[in-house]
Amino acid sequence: MTIEIKAVTEENRADILALHVSESQTSFIETVEKCLQDAEDCRHYQPAGLYFNGELVGFAMYGWFPEYDEENQNGRVWLDRFFIDERYQGRGLGKLMLDALIRHLARLYDCRRIYLSLFEDNVHALRLYQRFSFIFNGELDFNGEKVMVKEL
Repeated sequence: MTIEIKAVTEENRADILALHVSESQTSFIETVEKCLQDAEDCRHYQPAGLYFNGELVGFAMYGWFPEYDEENQNGRVWLDRFFIDERYQGRGLGKLMLDALIRHLARLYDCRRIYLSLFEDNVHALRLYQRFSFIFNGELDFNGEKVMVKEL
């Protein structure tokens, strides 16, 4: 089993743009196109394709945001967007990819915490994040989503 987290490049951009969630999930996450535009507008975002055994199965966007300064951490690491393509859902890939992303972010940013936010009615994502020890910290992000944090 091989899991890879690859930056979006000209070579994989079209395939990554073709990724999408099911119709019932579209209110929970932005389109890949919107994510890539956000990444162009904000240099802190790092969009990536998620690969399982060489096959593109999902998308993530993460980054270190220096505007947060808590306990001399000088910023926060956010897992800002994460989804498995509709065609690959229900196969356990969400758990595998989230585990890989957490380890990737911990190595990449040498951080003590990882933050994310979600709408609480996104019950499948909420259960997944809780399974990985993300807990609500009482904050809301600028979209009104509840912020969760994982201590490493």
